[in-house]
Amino acid sequence: MYQLIRKYLFQQDAEEIHEKTIHALKLVEDSAPGKNLLKMVFQLRDERLETKLWGLTFPNPVGLAAGYDKNAEVYHALGALGFGFVEVGTLTPQGQPGNPKPRVFRLPEHQAVINRMGFNNQGAYLASQRLIDYAYSDVPIGINIGKNKVTPNEEAASDYSKCMDMLYSYGHYFVINISSPNTPNLRDLQETESMRLLVRAVREKAAEMEARGVKKKPILLKVAPDMTDEQMHDVVHAAVEEGISGIIATNTTLSREAVKNHRHAEEAGGLSGRPLTERSTAWVKEIYQEIGDKVPVVGVGGIYTGEDAYEKIRAGASLVQVYTGMIYQGPGIPKQINKKLLQLMKRDGFSHISEAIGVDARS
Repeated sequence: MYQLIRKYLFQQDAEEIHEKTIHALKLVEDSAPGKNLLKMVFQLRDERLETKLWGLTFPNPVGLAAGYDKNAEVYHALGALGFGFVEVGTLTPQGQPGNPKPRVFRLPEHQAVINRMGFNNQGAYLASQRLIDYAYSDVPIGINIGKNKVTPNEEAASDYSKCMDMLYSYGHYFVINISSPNTPNLRDLQETESMRLLVRAVREKAAEMEARGVKKKPILLKVAPDMTDEQMHDVVHAAVEEGISGIIATNTTLSREAVKNHRHAEEAGGLSGRPLTERSTAWVKEIYQEIGDKVPVVGVGGIYTGEDAYEKIRAGASLVQVYTGMIYQGPGIPKQINKKLLQLMKRDGFSHISEAIGVDARS
């Protein structure tokens, strides 16, 4: 059914459709009957998929990546759709409009999207007001934070600390986003020493908040897929040394090799979706082989099916995230993936999803 609806949706502007879906989910957000209806249709609960990390319980390993619920407006409704966790943001200290429109381009022939949104959001303070009842969520809520476009990299640590100051009392985990290609020079912060200083500033602010009585939260780092092997090696090891709780691999790519003949190939921005599947899985595997015995890896990039998710889990991902896959597969994607995961686990003789983590990376 969604494939028929998608044909109609894809005839309209991508960002306008996104705004309409957020509006529709708002109608459900504060409605217990509405959320119960979504749960009845879309959720699949099975103890074999339940995942425990950082003292948190994830009903299943399939989460929604940051970028969809930028302003923490509909995270309860998204949880009712069957996701095992929902990540809001990216949030910056001050609200900002992002880059000029148009800034989202679909590439249906490649099941891909190019976006150059530029961290458009209403700011950390307004989001904090919407996150006050995060603890009532059925699933863990992550908060993805970034810096404002006008903030120079030399002062970036201050922006991330401000976000932590406003948001640390809310959400179950945090993500430091220094890997988006859509904020000028942001990826320069992945340089090892810059990243170390940034992580230290964030962890110092977290410790300050904990001293005031706020519960300690895991802090993860999201990395780009466009680094060299040596750069990735240095970044993930340095991040672990600085106390990062997990690595999210990966953000969108600047590469256009897989879509070079498409009419949108020259559009600036990050490419996501099917062209990223193989590359992100390879990074998950390599990162897991580097640091998998120290902190968990979260796999994201080009997940459309249960097979895609299972491949990332076998490569070393403890959790996975989707976004572009939902654009092409529809809101039933978490249930579809989880059903297939159960089938694949049974095929391979696993009684729990945790048994599949890193199997291919260790062999």
